[in-house]
Amino acid sequence: MPERKILYVSAAVLMRPDQTLLLAQRPEGKSMAGLWELPGGKIEPGETPETALIRELREELAVQTHASAVRPLTFASHAYDNFHLVMPVFLIREWDGEPVAQEGQTLEFVAPSDLKAYPAPEADIPLFSFIEDYASKGGFA
Repeated sequence: MPERKILYVSAAVLMRPDQTLLLAQRPEGKSMAGLWELPGGKIEPGETPETALIRELREELAVQTHASAVRPLTFASHAYDNFHLVMPVFLIREWDGEPVAQEGQTLEFVAPSDLKAYPAPEADIPLFSFIEDYASKGGFA
């Protein structure tokens, strides 16, 4: 098996009190354009997954959250053709500001039961199933 670069990214389930969560559609010009994903981004050298996520949410969505609001939820590990993605996913229920796309992406708050209607990157598909199942068992209540 060929050696692949490992790409570390953090992602968030930004959950509103009405139990909807934020999805972002990847904009034209980026890899996997048009697919819907959880917001987040690359973990830079020296960053923890939590600090990377806080930074990415500020840069991409103009929202501010704090380490105390970032709770581990699940993770994804997926082999793409050119790299292997490792993505811790955190639940965030508290943030300041309304998410506003800063990088041309489309944003939508959706119910967990509607996630499967959104085409997603391969690594996110099992996450969408996990979130839907977790929500249906009262995990977000």
